[in-house]
Amino acid sequence: MHGMTDDAAWAAVMRRDGRLDGRFVFAVTSTGIYCRPSCPARRPRRENVRFFARNADAEQAGFRPCKRCRPATEVVPLAERVRALLDAADDGEERLTLAELGRRAGASAFHLQRAFKARYGVTPKQYLAARRAERLRQQLKEGKMIATATYEAGYGSSSRMYEAAGARLGMTPGAYRRGGEGMSIRYTVAATSVGRLLVGVTERGVCAVSLGDDERGLERALREEFPRADVRRSDDERVVQAVRGIAGQLDAGRPAADLPLDLDASAFEMRVWNALRSIPYGETRSYSDVARAIGQPSAARAVAQACARNRVAIVIPCHRVVRTDGESGGYRWGAGRKQRILEGEGGKAHAVPSGRR
Repeated sequence: MHGMTDDAAWAAVMRRDGRLDGRFVFAVTSTGIYCRPSCPARRPRRENVRFFARNADAEQAGFRPCKRCRPATEVVPLAERVRALLDAADDGEERLTLAELGRRAGASAFHLQRAFKARYGVTPKQYLAARRAERLRQQLKEGKMIATATYEAGYGSSSRMYEAAGARLGMTPGAYRRGGEGMSIRYTVAATSVGRLLVGVTERGVCAVSLGDDERGLERALREEFPRADVRRSDDERVVQAVRGIAGQLDAGRPAADLPLDLDASAFEMRVWNALRSIPYGETRSYSDVARAIGQPSAARAVAQACARNRVAIVIPCHRVVRTDGESGGYRWGAGRKQRILEGEGGKAHAVPSGRR
């Protein structure tokens, strides 16, 4: 094994040393599977482990590749390796520090965090927070009691859960469960070159942006989205400033300044939306491009669904995602309106072909 002893290899397996991925693989006689040293799965008994310098040697001895760490593929890039470690730790309720992640992935904490954020658009800590918030939201949707949902989502205490939920859910968990009860949403409607624009704002930031031709229809849709919130039309300065910025982007071709947002999102949706916000003004990407950008090249359809769930049009620019066949693709407020928005930004209606949708 490239000059390594079995004892040195076993030590590398026990510390999940990603620096040695590609140097050797270890096989488990009790399962018939072989893995990378960094595999996030639970460690086997030492007496059940054999070491091989090459994948082919392990397979010739009758072992098959692990489906979790995929040793038969190219060495997993650092960001993906870190994500696998995070997922495994979170599923097992283990708490990893950046230093420990770096040790297991074979990289410094600084390099690890930078590589992860460049790939997924969030830090490892934010990624884990989004995973827990996603589980919490699902538990609450299913009608579970807050104490039960808190435990099953992985929060160590109710205070930690409420602190995190304020950022991820945009409201207290109880309010989310009750359709926004206790929320205060102020909105206004303005005329733009692509139709009527409705913007809704909470104390934390913009929670709704929609486009249409029927003002009453837009208002009705907002109330249906938050059936138990206190929803009122207002000329509050925060609402006016948000409307000005978004309307200016639609009418004058001025990129709006970053606006604070108040959204609930799954970990996947957050990665997609961050990727959308990184698309330069005046440019487009295909659904496949975005899927690759978040490290899930086969998830183009799921990317399209995340775009459809975007409640803050223009601010999160899902209109900049188009199909690879030259068509603009679906848009919640109509393909024609999407085309006009793209033309107003000076963008192209077509993305560079790069695969399916």
